[in-house]
Amino acid sequence: MKRAILTLLFILFHITVLEAQAPFYQGKTITIARGGPAGTVNDAYARVLAQFMPRYIPGHPNFIVQSMPGAGSMIAANYVYTVAKPDGLTIGAIFPALYFDQLVGRKEVQFDWPRFGWIGNPAKVNHLLYMRADTPYKTVEDIRNAKEPPKCGATGTASTGYYLPKLFEAVIGTRFNIISGYPGGNEVDLAVERGELACRAFTIDSYFAREPFTSWRKRNFVRELIQDTKKRDDRLPLVPTIHELMDQYKTPEAGRRLATVILAAGEIGRPFVAPPGIPAERLKILRDAFAQAINDPEFLAEATKRKLEIKPSSGEELEAIAKEVLGQPKEIIERMKIILGQ
Repeated sequence: MKRAILTLLFILFHITVLEAQAPFYQGKTITIARGGPAGTVNDAYARVLAQFMPRYIPGHPNFIVQSMPGAGSMIAANYVYTVAKPDGLTIGAIFPALYFDQLVGRKEVQFDWPRFGWIGNPAKVNHLLYMRADTPYKTVEDIRNAKEPPKCGATGTASTGYYLPKLFEAVIGTRFNIISGYPGGNEVDLAVERGELACRAFTIDSYFAREPFTSWRKRNFVRELIQDTKKRDDRLPLVPTIHELMDQYKTPEAGRRLATVILAAGEIGRPFVAPPGIPAERLKILRDAFAQAINDPEFLAEATKRKLEIKPSSGEELEAIAKEVLGQPKEIIERMKIILGQ
């Protein structure tokens, strides 16, 4: 009997040791809570990363992608920050401009932007404004002088469909009627096809990566009017940049500073974040896995196949930007409140 007890204790001891030595993520599942509907470019990035990141995480956990559409990814961001446990098993894929809402004090915000656990960003992004070609708005000057401003679609105030037209209004004098509340970009594009809307501002890489834009370009359904790049994108050589237009319309220095703060969202790109309070060693594991995944030749081949641009930022870089954009002077915050309708 005594020998049997000793044998059992010996077995239990070794099981405990083996469990202690097993990686935390072994047998676990990591959920990517992605703000927005399925079928978007953001969704594609999340799914490719979910395919390749497990290779570089000790224990090789499973990954699932959970769609959380609504409010320009505010719902997903609030969920990751306030509901998800900070145990390293939940990652958020959120919109980069949500810090606008915190800066201007929107009551819906339940997060403190710099306190997210910043994992990485697969692609810095730039944006354009497209317009239906059959509308009377052929140029930026047409929009500036329009008696009836064109209707542009947006998902929420943190989406490019909302804040870029508002920025253009503030710094180059255009006028738009922005209709927000669409579940996702696909619904905005369908509304444009139906004639309910005339325009949309969104990412250049999405515009060149998928339908309906490939077909639209072939049949000249839309024209590109403005891009927010510092220099013209090679694919849009005839489209003026916001910086060129600010020079043309002699935008004051205060307006240019405002543009700098808002366009920082492009540097944040397509961020992946963890809840605040995640243990430092697990955040490091996720950051390292992210960095290794986006340099994996097979990942890069898959990204090329899906027409996903890879221009990454590290978690450390994103963390620094997050702290910087929240430290704005009062006059900039007041201008942002005007732009965002506060």
